Amino acid sequence: MPKLKTNSGAKKRFKFTKTGKVKMKRAMLRHILTSKGNAQKRRLSSLTLVAEEDMTKLRKLMPYS
Repeated sequence: MPKLKTNSGAKKRFKFTKTGKVKMKRAMLRHILTSKGNAQKRRLSSLTLVAEEDMTKLRKLMPYS
């Protein structure tokens, strides 16, 4: 059986925790920040976990993680 390739885009965007969950950065924090409030920007700067429904897709993209 040949080795499986890891999706390079997913490898840059997602990290696995020790328990097998997936961390990701939130969206909407790249531009037009003047119209967003400080509380919103602070909330968006934190990492979040990927939803359980998307975990199976991510495991296929990153088979050795």
